[in-house]
Order: sequence, then structure tokens, then C-alpha cells
Amino acid sequence: MSFSLPDLPYAYDALAPYMSAETLEFHHDKHHQAYVTNGNKLLEGSGLEGKSLEEIVKESYGKNAGLFNNAGQHFNHIHFWKWMKPNGGGKSLPGKLQSAIDSDLGGFDKFRDDFLAAGAGQFGSGWAWLTFKDGKLEVTKTPNGENPLVHGGTPLLGVDVWEHSYYIDYRNARPKYLEAWFDSLVNWDYVAELHEAASK
Repeated sequence: MSFSLPDLPYAYDALAPYMSAETLEFHHDKHHQAYVTNGNKLLEGSGLEGKSLEEIVKESYGKNAGLFNNAGQHFNHIHFWKWMKPNGGGKSLPGKLQSAIDSDLGGFDKFRDDFLAAGAGQFGSGWAWLTFKDGKLEVTKTPNGENPLVHGGTPLLGVDVWEHSYYIDYRNARPKYLEAWFDSLVNWDYVAELHEAASK
């Protein structure tokens, strides 16, 4: 399969004031487009051309760093745009997801604290994740374009802590970005949809 840039599921200014149109234009149109363009070049001759994106990510990990970095970031960003929505966030989660957070992560407030700490504590570029692994939820973090797929998990929610995700709006205040993102942008319905699919 070749990579292609998906359209944003909302207008560029729809996430303001928490994420500006300028950030989305740079992040989606420039950074994500670069992962797509470079990924397609690196996919040629890799032997993975006919595989799904998830398979390309898993099979290039540790073997083809250039392809992995671009395919991983393409996968991460396809979901990242869907993990946000206008008027998102809040504590009202779909029932099954809320129950799993209560039983596996000690409740919503502890999950929020742990997720924000993972994002703030990721040294350099990377991601913080809500991951489904071995039948349970866990909070994890990864460097660069890495994601839970390569560690036997399924990503249910991920926040991008590369500087291009927040520097225009928050400068170097990553914790402030993470709080605004989690409290005001997260699309919990999409997280619940992924949780439902992963937990079958």
C-alpha cells in the first residue's frame, strides 16, 4: 500500500484556542505530508510494499529505521487527528471505557495525572499513550515515532509531544499544552471505538 495524507476531520481553526490554525497547517500540511512523501520513497524496494500500514510499522521496526520512522509517524498522525475534536475532553466517557479506566488505571483522575506525566516526562520528541495490552489498559510513552504496536500493544489514545505539535501555541510549556489537549480536545468517542475493537 502507498501512503496518502488524510484530510483533517475538521476545519483548521476548529480546535482554537487550544490548538491554532497555524499549528494545524504546519503540523498536518508540512510535517505529516513529509512523513507520507518520505515514507512512499522508502517503501519502494523494501519488500513491504503490499503490506498494511500496521504490518509495515511492525516489520520495519529495528530493521529499516528510515522507513519505520516515517511509517510510524504516518500511523500515529492518522489517529492523532481523530483523537481530537472541537469541544472535546471532559470527564464524560463512554461506559465500557470508563469501567476499564477505573479497574485498570485507578480511575479517571489518576489516569489523567499519569498520562500527563508520561507526556511531560518523555525526554525529547515522542508520544504518550493509553495502550491496550494483554487484556488491560496501561499508560506508556515512546521516543520519536515509535508506538505501542511494536511492543505488542494497541494504541487507544496518543498525544504528540514533538515540539511542532505545540511550540507555536505554547512555546516551551509542554505541560500546559498537555493539560489543554487532554482537558479540551480529546475525542473520547474515538478512543472508546478503538477500545471496543481491541478488546473483542
